[in-house]
Amino acid sequence: MAEMNRPPFNALLQAAATALKERSEDVNKLNVFPVPDGDTGTNMSLTMDAVVSEVSSLEPSADIAATCHAVTHGSLMGARGNSGVILSQILRGLCEELDSAAEVDAEVIARALRRAVTVAFQAVRKPVEGTMLTVLRDCADSAEAGIEDGLDVGEMLEHVTAASFASVKRTPDLLPVLKENGVVDAGGYGLAILAEGFAAAYGGHAVDIDDMSQSGDVVIELINDWDDDEYLYCTEFLLFGSDLNPEPIRNYVETIGGSELVVGEGEMLKIHVHTDDPGAVLTHMTSLGEVSDVHIHNMRRQTEDRTRELAEDSSASAPVKSVGFVTVAVGAGIQEILRSLGADVVVSGGQTMNPSTAELLDACERVNAESIIILPNNKNIIMAAQQVNEVCDRPVAVVPTTSAPEAFAALLTYDPELTLEDAVEEMTESASYVRTGEVTTAVKDSVGKSGEIKAGQIIAITDHEIEVVGDNVLDVTVELAQLIVDDGETLTLLAGEDLSAEELASLTTLLEEAFPDIEVEAHDGGQPLYPVIIAVE
Repeated sequence: MAEMNRPPFNALLQAAATALKERSEDVNKLNVFPVPDGDTGTNMSLTMDAVVSEVSSLEPSADIAATCHAVTHGSLMGARGNSGVILSQILRGLCEELDSAAEVDAEVIARALRRAVTVAFQAVRKPVEGTMLTVLRDCADSAEAGIEDGLDVGEMLEHVTAASFASVKRTPDLLPVLKENGVVDAGGYGLAILAEGFAAAYGGHAVDIDDMSQSGDVVIELINDWDDDEYLYCTEFLLFGSDLNPEPIRNYVETIGGSELVVGEGEMLKIHVHTDDPGAVLTHMTSLGEVSDVHIHNMRRQTEDRTRELAEDSSASAPVKSVGFVTVAVGAGIQEILRSLGADVVVSGGQTMNPSTAELLDACERVNAESIIILPNNKNIIMAAQQVNEVCDRPVAVVPTTSAPEAFAALLTYDPELTLEDAVEEMTESASYVRTGEVTTAVKDSVGKSGEIKAGQIIAITDHEIEVVGDNVLDVTVELAQLIVDDGETLTLLAGEDLSAEELASLTTLLEEAFPDIEVEAHDGGQPLYPVIIAVE
C-alpha cells in the first residue's frame, strides 16, 4: 500500500468498528479478568463509535496526520470502561507512529504496533498476562517477524490478524481463571475482531470470523463471577484543567479503588476506577479541575443482568420441564448445593434481606417449566412466596421450608412421577423431619430462654428460641447439636463466611467424637452472620 488512505483510512476504521459492533454481545458474554464489569464488547464498541464520529467530521481532504489526531482525541474523549480506555491508548500508540509517515508500508505498521505496546503497557500499572495487552504484544511480535518475511501491507494485515486470534486462543493458558472457566479473554477477542474488520476491508473481502482457519473456535460462555469483596462501582469521567499531572492523580485513585487508569496529559485526563465511593473521587477531582462525561455503573447489577439474560437464552432453547424449582438462599456454598440438587433459580436472600413477591415472580418467569415449586427457606418469606401463584402465568406451589437444610431434604425426595400437589405434600413431609440449629453472635444485651445474654456472646437458636449461650462458636455448636440430634442419622454442618477452614476441621472432629453413631457431613456454606448452621435428620 502506497498510502494508508487507499482504501480511505476512515473507511477502514468504520469497517473495524462495524465488525466489533456486530459481535459486541458475544464479547460481553466472556468473563473479563481481572476486571469484574462485563460490558467489554459494548465499551470497546462505544469507544470506536467515538473514533468514527470524530474522523467523520474531518474534511475529505484531511491527511493521515489530521486523521490520526482525530482518532487519538476521539478515542480518549469517548473511551468507555477499562477496556475502552486501554483501547484508546492502543490507538494513541499506533497514531503516534503513523501520523509522521509519508507513506505507510509494512515496516511502519510494525513500528506502530510496537509503539502501541509501549503506550498501552505504560497506561496499566499492573499489566496482567492473558489479556488484550498480551494479544497486542503478540501482534507486534508477529509484525516484526512479517518484515523479515518481506510481507507487503495487505499480507501484513492478514498476518497480524491471524496472530491476534491465535493469541486469543492462548489466553486461557496464561490466565488460570480463564482456563478454569473454559473461556478466552474478552478484551483480546474484541481486539482481534477489530483487526479482522480492518484487514478484511483493506483486502476487499467479507468479515468471516467464525470460519477463519487461523482463529479456530472461540469459546463464548458467560461467567457469573461477581465477588462481594470487589469494589461496587465502575466510575469513569473526563477531568479538564491546566497542566494536569497524571502521576499524583494515579496515586490518589489507587488508594480509593482498583482497576485504576489515568491517561492523557496537559489539559485533559481520562480517569477510570472501581471504587465503593464514587462521590469521594468526584469531589476530590473537582478540586483539581472540571469534571465532565461522568459514567457510574453498579457492577453487581451488571453481573446479575448478564446472568439473567444468558439464563433466559438457554431456557428458550431447552425443552420445557414439567416442574421447576425456585429457592432462596444466601452464601455461595449453600446456593451451589441447591443448584446441584435441582434448583433452577436461587434468589439471593434470607434472614436480613427477604425477597419480595415481585422478585420471586421474576425468578419463576425465568424457569422453563410448566409449573413451579418455591422453597422459601425462611419463615418470613413463606407468605410472599404463597402470593406468587396469584400473579404468575403458570401454577406455583410452595413447600414451606424455613431453612436451607430443609430444602436439601425436600429436593432430594422430589418424585417427577407425582402430580404437583402430591409432590409438594411429599416434599413438605420430608422437610418436616429436619431439625435445624443456627449459631450467631448477639448484637445487644437481652434475656432469652437460656437466661441473660450479653452483646458479643455466641448464641445458638433452634425452633426460633435461643437455647445455648456461650463464648466460643465450637463449644456452643456442640452443645446445640446435643439438643437436636435425638435419634437422627445424619448431621449436616454448613460453615459460614466467618468460620475459618481450620475451625471447620476442628468442629467436624468435635462433632464426630461427640456423636460417633451419626454421619457428619461438612460443607462450606459461605453464609454471612451465621458462622455455623447445623441440621439433623
